[in-house]
Amino acid sequence: MILGMSTATFTLLHVVISVIGILSGFVVVLGWWSAKRLEAWTALFLGTTILTTVTGFMFHFTSFGPPEIIGVLSLVILAIALVALYAYHLAGAWRWIYIASALVALYLNVFVGVVQAFQKIAPLQRLAPTQTEGPFVTAQVLVMVAFIGFGIVAVRRFHPPAVQAGAFA
Repeated sequence: MILGMSTATFTLLHVVISVIGILSGFVVVLGWWSAKRLEAWTALFLGTTILTTVTGFMFHFTSFGPPEIIGVLSLVILAIALVALYAYHLAGAWRWIYIASALVALYLNVFVGVVQAFQKIAPLQRLAPTQTEGPFVTAQVLVMVAFIGFGIVAVRRFHPPAVQAGAFA
């Protein structure tokens, strides 16, 4: 039991939150490419991505390993994104710091999704049972290259109008 739910139910909730975070994150990236802030989508993305990480820590684990390290890293990166967006309103260098940190947070969520897919989906599991095989490595490299491309386009195109201090960003 986790938070009064069976582990299966909690896992399903965690996965749904993760998928919402990933999908809303891609909507935000598309907004950057059009120089649009998309405040509601951004809040949904950042909130669900934080919630994904927090709920991930609620699963029972016996040692502090790679999943927990990625979780801590994700929370630190998300904190930077929140500061850049809501405290510094994307002024100056905070624009690209926000893009980079939010994109890395989204990447980490997708990275974990690929790991989980290769662990849980039988055909993928057969292709890379230890996650050191070519198909797994290829999938992760392709995801990383795609995110680098997303970031380059976003930094070039996302120049939203300035928001006055104190205004909702």
